[in-house]
Amino acid sequence: MLVSGSFLSNEISPKDAIKMLNKTDMDYLHVDIMDGKFVPEKTFTIKEVTEFSKYTNKSLDVHLMVKNPIKYIDDLSMLNTSYITFHYEAVKNHKEIIDKIKNNGLKAGISIKPNTNIKEIEGLLDELDLILVMSVEPGKSGQAFMESVIYKLKILKKLKEEKGYKYIINIDGGINNETFPKVKDYVDMVVSASYLLKGNAEQKVKEFKM
Repeated sequence: MLVSGSFLSNEISPKDAIKMLNKTDMDYLHVDIMDGKFVPEKTFTIKEVTEFSKYTNKSLDVHLMVKNPIKYIDDLSMLNTSYITFHYEAVKNHKEIIDKIKNNGLKAGISIKPNTNIKEIEGLLDELDLILVMSVEPGKSGQAFMESVIYKLKILKKLKEEKGYKYIINIDGGINNETFPKVKDYVDMVVSASYLLKGNAEQKVKEFKM
């Protein structure tokens, strides 16, 4: 299991959270960028993300919760970024954005909100490296996991096996020791913030990866 640790927290500074997570065996540092337009909350600028990236040797897994994702791609490609994931619901030019991410040498992901149906993204699945299923409404950290999205994970896994798609299945929102067992058979990666940042992050990452 791949683990992407998020430093989005109301209780600990980004710098301290990143340093804590960097000591673990997690695979990626999950970076949530919000513009205050696609979601009400606003988080980090590219300048801040660039500064934060100095505190980790993990590759970045960037989640763009923004109205205009294309303007972030060139700057993010200058950092130690592996994945850029943007929201299906935020734009109309999905293929253009996917191509720009890949042309910058990065892996392209699409994220879907809890109410978005898999059928809406089916035409893009063969182009994608990652599908991020949100198990909370995008925005605030610490929300409760929505079990209603589990069926999407099952569909994505079945389509991947039947069609030979190459994407990895990722889930973000309310992932902890109680919800992880419900999704672990259907996903390749989990994102966790609040759970990892409270208590022994190193041990919690190990439990996800077992």
